[in-house]
Amino acid sequence: MSWLPSIEVSRAAGESLTAQIQRVLKREITEGVLHPGTRLPPSRRLADDLDVSRSVVVEAYGQLIAEGYLEAVQGSGTRVARHLATTSAAVVPTLLDEGRVPAVRWDLRSGRANVSHFPYREWLAGYQRVLQTARQGDLGYPPLSGVPRLREELARHLGRVRGVRTAPGQVMVVSGFAHGLGLLCAALPGLGIGELAMEEPGLLRQREFVLEAGMRPRGVPVDDDGLDVEALARTGARAVLVTPFHQFPTGVALSAERRAALVRWARDVDGYVIEDDYDGDFWFERRSRPLALQRHAQDRVVYAGTASKTLVPGLRLGWLAVPDPLLAPLERVRARRDLGSDSLTQFAFAELLGSGAYDRHMRRLRGRYRLRRDTLVEAVRRFLPQARLGGPAAGLHAYLRLPRGTDEAALVAAALRRSVLVRGGRDFHGRPPGTGPALVLGYTALPRSGLTEAVRTLGAAYSEVAGRTAPAPARIA
Repeated sequence: MSWLPSIEVSRAAGESLTAQIQRVLKREITEGVLHPGTRLPPSRRLADDLDVSRSVVVEAYGQLIAEGYLEAVQGSGTRVARHLATTSAAVVPTLLDEGRVPAVRWDLRSGRANVSHFPYREWLAGYQRVLQTARQGDLGYPPLSGVPRLREELARHLGRVRGVRTAPGQVMVVSGFAHGLGLLCAALPGLGIGELAMEEPGLLRQREFVLEAGMRPRGVPVDDDGLDVEALARTGARAVLVTPFHQFPTGVALSAERRAALVRWARDVDGYVIEDDYDGDFWFERRSRPLALQRHAQDRVVYAGTASKTLVPGLRLGWLAVPDPLLAPLERVRARRDLGSDSLTQFAFAELLGSGAYDRHMRRLRGRYRLRRDTLVEAVRRFLPQARLGGPAAGLHAYLRLPRGTDEAALVAAALRRSVLVRGGRDFHGRPPGTGPALVLGYTALPRSGLTEAVRTLGAAYSEVAGRTAPAPARIA
C-alpha cells in the first residue's frame, strides 16, 4: 500500500513528474488533509510507490521545503511544516479567557501557568511511592469526597498555612475550582438559595458559568476595602462568592472591618460565603498576611483552594472545606454527576504534603515570584511613572491604575501592535465601570528580563496614546 495514496502521476501529462508531486502535496496540505507535523515517506519509498526516479521526489521535497510547506528535521525525516495554519473548530472560551488569542511576544494576561517551576522530581518520586505501596482497594472508585489520606493532609496543611478550621471529614477533593463551584451552584438551590452575589468587577465568564449552573448572579461593587457588604445586603442574596485575600482583578484585600461585617451578614441571612483563595499562598508584604476568612465562621464559609497556581492547572486538583450542613447535599449532587476525582493524583499530592516536599517547593516558588514582582514594580517606576499599582504586594497579578483620562482601549490596542497582549480593567466589568482606566498584569509566566521589556513597550504605547514623548529611562547602576 502506498504511503500517500492521494498522489498519482502520469508521464502523459503536460507537466513534469516533479511538478505533479508538488501540486498534489500543496493541495493536500492547504486543504487540511495533511496536517502540520505529519511525517512524509522517505524519498526512496515514495519514489518506489510512484515508480519514478528518486531524484524526482528529492527535487519535489526540496522545492516545497524552500517554499515553507515542508520541513526537514535531522533524525526525524521530512514533515509538513508545523507553522502552517489549518482550518479547525473555534476554540471554546473558558472561565479564564475569551478563546483564541493572537500570537504575541509578550503575554501579560493573568491566569497563565508557569509550568517550568513544577517540581517534576518530587512529583515523580511521590507517584512512584504510591504505585509501589498502593493496595487493591486504593485503585477502585474513590470516595466521593476524596481519599481519606489526602483529606487528612489537607486539613492539617490548610490549618497550618492559612488558618482554616476544618476536619478531614469536612474536606471535599474536587477537580479544580470550577468543578467545586459547579457542585455548589447545584446544591445551594436545594437549600432555598437561588442567587449568588459576585464581586464587581470580576471574571465575566464566571457569571455566565453560574447562570448556566442554575443560579442567578448578582453583582456587588468592590472598593479599596474590598466587597461592599452594605450593597451585598441590599441584593437580597443569601450566598456570595468573594476573593478576600487578593480580589480579582483589583488586587485589594478585604479589610478587617469588612470581614467582620461579611460574617455578620452570613449569620443574619442564614446564608453562605464561598471564599475563593485562588492565590492565597503568595504574600510579599513585610507585614503579616491575612489568614483565611473561613477561620472566623467555619459554619458559614466554604473555603475553596486549588493546586492550579502552586503546581500546574493540568492536574485539575482542588478542595473545599465545607460547613457540615452543606456536605451531604454536595455529595448527593456529586453522586449524580461523577464518581470522584483521580485517586492516584490524590495519593501523590498527599505524599508531597506529608513528606514536606510541597512546603519546600512553595518556599522556592514564593522566592521566585517575589523577585518577579519586584522587577515589575521597578519597571513600572521607570517606564510608566504616571501609573500606580493598586492593592498589597500579593498574588499572581497586579492592577495598574492609569491616569484619569487615559484611553484604556487605545492603550491596549497600541500595546498589541507592539506584540504585547494585556487586558484592560474594563474587560472585567459587567456594567460601565465607576473606577478609572487600568491594566491587569499577569507577571509570573514571563522571565524577569521579559517583564522589563514588556513594561518598557507598554510605556512606549502609553506615550503614543497620551500624545507625548516617553520619559527617558533611568540609568541602571
